[in-house]
Amino acid sequence: QVQLVESGGGLVQAGGSLNLSCVVVGDMSRVYTMGWFRQAPGNPRELVAKISVGGSSNYANSAKGRFIISRDNAKNAIYLEMNNLKPDDTAVYYCNANTDFGKGTLVTVSS
Repeated sequence: QVQLVESGGGLVQAGGSLNLSCVVVGDMSRVYTMGWFRQAPGNPRELVAKISVGGSSNYANSAKGRFIISRDNAKNAIYLEMNNLKPDDTAVYYCNANTDFGKGTLVTVSS
């Protein structure tokens, strides 16, 4: 089990950008794929993007072309660069490693 600490959320206007960070505290030896999920009010948690230890990434259709996930294994961290944000991107964003999630960081996109 590891602890995940997200940062970088906030309020941004539609069309703007935000960068999220997640630092992993604990034993990384069994952490392989990591990712970002999000949950908007009244909606289930959904995958946004994931990245393997080797750097291969996958994105939800809603994130393709706008979001970039990256990983720094030396720093035990992953990142999510979010561009051209839309009001529909408003949600709490959670970092994920295996079955562990962080507490989340709120992203609010105003129209």
